[in-house]
Amino acid sequence: MKPDEIRKLDAYFKRVFQNLKLQVKARPRKEDSAEVYVGDEFLGIVFKDEDDGDYNFSMAILDIDLG
Repeated sequence: MKPDEIRKLDAYFKRVFQNLKLQVKARPRKEDSAEVYVGDEFLGIVFKDEDDGDYNFSMAILDIDLG
C-alpha cells in the first residue's frame, strides 16, 4: 500500500475504535496490504481490493486469547 493510504487507514482505525494506540504499518515485501497493531500486539491485516478500491480487515482470534 502507498504511504498516503496507510496514513488514511491509520486515522480511520483510531477514529472508529477511539483508540490512539492503534497503528497501521506497511508490510515488508507485500504491497497489497498493511498490518494493524495495538501497541506491540498484532491484530490483523488490511487488504485492498484493487478491483473496486475497497479495503477489507481480517482479524484472527485465537481460543487461548478468549480465556
